[in-house]
Amino acid sequence: MFHSRAYQCLAQAECMELAWGALAGAALVFSLGAVSPGPSLVMVIRNTMMGGRGRGIACALGHGLGFGIYAFVAVFGLIFLIESSPMLFSILQWCGILFLIRIGWVMLAEKEFEIKEHESKSDGFGEGFLIAFLNPKIAIFMLAVLSQVIEADMGFATEVAMAGLGMIIDATWYVIVALCLSNQRALDWMDKRGLTLVQITGALLLGFALWMTMDLLLA
Repeated sequence: MFHSRAYQCLAQAECMELAWGALAGAALVFSLGAVSPGPSLVMVIRNTMMGGRGRGIACALGHGLGFGIYAFVAVFGLIFLIESSPMLFSILQWCGILFLIRIGWVMLAEKEFEIKEHESKSDGFGEGFLIAFLNPKIAIFMLAVLSQVIEADMGFATEVAMAGLGMIIDATWYVIVALCLSNQRALDWMDKRGLTLVQITGALLLGFALWMTMDLLLA
């Protein structure tokens, strides 16, 4: 379906025109969603604390990729693939909860703290991606909100730009967070209070896992 739509649009110039009003509305939605505090923010903080600027930025980029996948899913109407398979939806949610529990428990069990600037950036990227990808409610939320700005006759180029915009805005916000946390003054402050901050971050992740569990069980 996606490929046939793209092929048709190559032959129609109007499909390549951008609807700037819709893109502006989508940018606002994505921006508000990105700055909202939640487990994603805590995960970026964790990776910046554990591995410094490089790992924090890698986590931000990984999260942007995971968020971008759901942005494309929502914009191109493929959300039915998730909604039509409650089992897949639940599996992703439970995997996300288990992921948060694992990371949170490890952080709570820490006995010492040291910022390791050369710690693997791929781990940070993977954690950022998973915290977004294992939360399929992102797609449901985006579809509900983007339905206010998505138009039936919207061109293919606008749809691609809108989905890509979601990825860029999300990654950019968390890169900014990582950069702010990784300046020398912030690193010195975290280094002095490192173990306490790590344990607080772990407790927050476990709290999010508990909240998500209750939300699932009471749904």
